[in-house]
Amino acid sequence: MSAGPILKAGLLIWIAVLLQAALLSDLSAVSPDLVLVTVVLIALLRGAEAGAIAGFAAGLLLDVATMSPLLGVSSLLLTIAGYWVGRYGETTGRDRTHAPYLSVAATTLLVAFSTLAVYVVLQQPISAQRVLVHELPGRLLLGILLTAPLYRIVSRLLRRAPSHERAAEVRLLA
Repeated sequence: MSAGPILKAGLLIWIAVLLQAALLSDLSAVSPDLVLVTVVLIALLRGAEAGAIAGFAAGLLLDVATMSPLLGVSSLLLTIAGYWVGRYGETTGRDRTHAPYLSVAATTLLVAFSTLAVYVVLQQPISAQRVLVHELPGRLLLGILLTAPLYRIVSRLLRRAPSHERAAEVRLLA
């Protein structure tokens, strides 16, 4: 990625973290995970490496902004999510209409379950019922609803180079 898309992706992450930490976290019992959706869309459009970097930066900024007691957990989970969604985008899904929605839905589910697992392993107090029953359905629905408008914004800002200028993508052989 050249400097232009890196700065634009960084700005998108910065805005998403600020909105998530300042406005959306106190909005209601269930708030959309704007940071996760932004990382997923950057990864889908720009690939695994950009997704992992975006996930790490977004997670670290989010943990610092919210003064999380477990600094780095969001970073770890968003880095892994960004990498795998980026791989999905590189191999099969980037040009498919349903790819952003599927990626956001699957990643929201996986991050929720992974967060629970990390908290249990680290013996931190967390309510599985609150996370899975009360928060997850709302986060999933709100994340999918945010996908279309955010996808338009992210895809305009992070346009891919013409095919003759970019590296060859991975193709599956049938």
